[in-house]
Amino acid sequence: MSTDVTAKNPAPAPPGKTGSETGGGLLQLVLDGLRRNMRQYGMLLALGLIVALFAVWTDGDLLLPRNVSNLVLQNSYVLILAIGMMLVIIAGHIDLSVGSLTAFVGAFAAVLTVQNNVPWPLALVLCLLVGAAAGAAQGFFIAYLGIPSFIVTLAGMLVFRGATEILLAGQTLGPFPDGLQKIGNGFLPEAGPETNYHNITLLLGLVLIVFVVLQEFRDRKRQQEFSLDVVPRNLFLLKIVAIVAAILVVTMLLASYKGAPIVLLILGALVVGYGYLMRNAVFGRHIYAIGGNLPAAKLSGVKDKKVTFLVFLNMGALAALAGLAIAARLNAASPKAGLNYELEAIASAFIGGASMSGGVGTVLGAIIGGLVLGVLNNGMNLLSVGTDWQQVIKGLALLAAVGFDVWNKRKSGS
Repeated sequence: MSTDVTAKNPAPAPPGKTGSETGGGLLQLVLDGLRRNMRQYGMLLALGLIVALFAVWTDGDLLLPRNVSNLVLQNSYVLILAIGMMLVIIAGHIDLSVGSLTAFVGAFAAVLTVQNNVPWPLALVLCLLVGAAAGAAQGFFIAYLGIPSFIVTLAGMLVFRGATEILLAGQTLGPFPDGLQKIGNGFLPEAGPETNYHNITLLLGLVLIVFVVLQEFRDRKRQQEFSLDVVPRNLFLLKIVAIVAAILVVTMLLASYKGAPIVLLILGALVVGYGYLMRNAVFGRHIYAIGGNLPAAKLSGVKDKKVTFLVFLNMGALAALAGLAIAARLNAASPKAGLNYELEAIASAFIGGASMSGGVGTVLGAIIGGLVLGVLNNGMNLLSVGTDWQQVIKGLALLAAVGFDVWNKRKSGS
């Protein structure tokens, strides 16, 4: 009596294809890919869900061109701070001083331009240098004297807040010169033939699509060359389509109002530059190394003190840039500016995938986390939700994000 071997041992799937690809269908493939890449795609899906929900609840007001433009302008400072904070957290530290430092830089800019008539381009450079110097001072105490970052930056928060009060003598100071105002409120100029859209914004959107698609294919090819795991081809193509669709929607919305805000171009340059730094540069790998395993990084020859020092210097410079952006948007420097900005930046980083233990996080994740908070704020304002409930909801969102990170690590460990 013969045994049907083929019935018990079916032929294997063709090389390079998984069972989900051959028999599970596209939906199963997507679900499997999402499960394997939950950390990477989880908050991106959450952002899309939040946008969709608020778009329905506000009867489409959330996605009106003017509101999308305001959303960018209102949250630019948080996104700038979130980029720097992500690097700090990846390195295994924290910075509580950035909110006070943004207020101090805004006050310093007002003293220079309003009281002393310093040309605004020179004032801008001086403010960035002051922010970098403040970050460098804190970085010195943390890196070379070994004082915990929590203590140093807590002291910095008090020092910069007091210095802001001293500079402004408790008064609001403004207005700023027109050139400086455009950093926080300006838009790209009109150009080209008469159309119903902002032509330069449309062109920038197309350039961004080409750049992102090429970058995604280049990253995938590099991962394959180093025999690293990559997402299945169909899921990768689905990701590309989603990215292109998202960029097109945002581009069309901005182009149908006043065009791309100037601060959005600054933010885009920061995302591209810091994204390259963290993915491809040696310095970025060293940041991940000292945050992931400091003793091993030291044994590998990483100059951990220098890296930590530069991370905080960079945070100071970005805090100065954020301070200029928010002061220019408000067209005045106030002693109360920057309140809780550090908490929003930290929340953006953790919601965007940073780990409490360091060594994990991406620049794009920080942007996604900041956008989650921004859309929550904007959507709840459109729905006339009180500030008390807004704080509760944002707190629960942060708790959920950190809880998800803990759950994901335990699942991966098991």
